Amino acid sequence: MFPGTAWSLEPTRTLLVTLGRPEQHFVTIHVGGTNGKGSVATLVYAALREAGHAVGLYTSPHLVDVRERIIVNGRPITREAFATWVERLRPDIERTGASFFDATTAVALADFAARGVDLAVVEVGLGGRLDSTNVVQPAVATVTRVALEHTEYLGTSLQGIAREKAGIAKPGVPFVIGEEDHDLRRELADTAARAGARVVVVPPGELYDGPLGLVGPHQRRNAAIAAAVLAAMPEQWRPPPAAMRRGFGAAHVAGRFDRRGRFIFDVAHNPDGIRALVRTLAQERPPRPLHVVVGILGDKAWPEMLDHLLPVADAVWLTDPPSAPEARKWDLAEVGRAVGRLGGRIAGHPSNRPTAQPSITIQPDFDRALAVAPVGAATVLVTGSFHTVGDALGRLPGFAPLG
Repeated sequence: MFPGTAWSLEPTRTLLVTLGRPEQHFVTIHVGGTNGKGSVATLVYAALREAGHAVGLYTSPHLVDVRERIIVNGRPITREAFATWVERLRPDIERTGASFFDATTAVALADFAARGVDLAVVEVGLGGRLDSTNVVQPAVATVTRVALEHTEYLGTSLQGIAREKAGIAKPGVPFVIGEEDHDLRRELADTAARAGARVVVVPPGELYDGPLGLVGPHQRRNAAIAAAVLAAMPEQWRPPPAAMRRGFGAAHVAGRFDRRGRFIFDVAHNPDGIRALVRTLAQERPPRPLHVVVGILGDKAWPEMLDHLLPVADAVWLTDPPSAPEARKWDLAEVGRAVGRLGGRIAGHPSNRPTAQPSITIQPDFDRALAVAPVGAATVLVTGSFHTVGDALGRLPGFAPLG
């Protein structure tokens, strides 16, 4: 999968052997895809909880606290348990060269077994075939949709990315496809069929029309995929329709059009995510003026993202989240030049752009951007990456996901 790297499932498998193969003690639902996988995983988890099961949820990345990744029936793993599992695994982590994600995956599966879950919903981290989570033998697997992401690892071919994501398909296991593009859907289906999986396609255009706690038109599609995943589960674990409706209606994902007072937090971190965010803004019509704090990683398609986002804002602050890896930060000087080519009006600089278009401030100081953006705003949107949203949630009083 990853040319020039030595990615392997073996470190994670070794850690799980040390822990007594905890992943064999519960039923797993495996959720992959470029966008939508976190929402689909949360919807499936919520419906299963409403059906009365003990359910674990493993997602990534976290926003503020690593414990957000490992939840059982609404309760994150404790700090003490996380530290204990890591300490137990430390010799094998060092011996095998296991990555942070390898280790966290093993800790999550061990914690789920220790807390006696019946089922666990496990979200793929990156790709699929060689992702650490692909050690599980699921009852159902799904790929939500396919778009360009992590091209330094997955390459620039959408068909190739689709094949990697379909690498979570297992013999005899239902494989639910949410992708709507015909060619990508066929690539997913063919790869899964070669693996011996039972392919289930969610028809293009199919939307869930029941109560839904997640906001935005794209979430109707995610809910349709989640409903198909639940329908494909073994009958004894399939939630009744009423439980699914209650679960979907109450579902919430931190950082996905997450409204808190006049703030909206959305982790849209690629063009597909930004387009979904813009559609949601058009549907929800939050009060204006709308001020936007944006921090995007430098290896993302940020010119395209800004091209979609800038026209819907009244004022924009382009900044750097402190937690972003130094090597992946965008070059704000280059961003400023590109914004000029996109037609943006840099605050304090002349522009031929109509005054109705947003003023744009390049503000490298993240805390300063967070402090000044709310001034004069009816709504403040924070977006562009998990780092941006997580750093903001961690700094604004009372907003951290775990309190």
